[in-house]
Amino acid sequence: MRQLLYVSSRPPQVKEVSVGNILMTSRRNNDAAGVTGLLYTDGTRFLQVLEGDEEQVAETFERIRQDPRHHAVVILSDRTVAVREFGSWSMAYRLPTDEADTFDAKVARLLAGANDSLRATFTGLIATRRSA
Repeated sequence: MRQLLYVSSRPPQVKEVSVGNILMTSRRNNDAAGVTGLLYTDGTRFLQVLEGDEEQVAETFERIRQDPRHHAVVILSDRTVAVREFGSWSMAYRLPTDEADTFDAKVARLLAGANDSLRATFTGLIATRRSA
């Protein structure tokens, strides 16, 4: 099973990205492809891990790379895993009304089964965005 982790940014010319639209489309596409993972976004940066069949993950990632809502897409990790570290598709997104500590606890639960390196990548980005 393939596990791919990437980071991207909102294009400079785009002022706002509809996270709700991304979530709806991602859930539909990933469910049909049998791809699971975790997407964290603060509306400016996207950090996502995809897991599933080699071909399905490749197709999903190529679709993301072609999506005009993603800019500067960089693969951080691409490896084979024996079992899924993320059992179901999830999206972590902090609403303006969400308390930071509550949100951080939610993400920690979603990352509980992930390897140390992957978990550190997510928590590092969240900490950086939180202090910005």
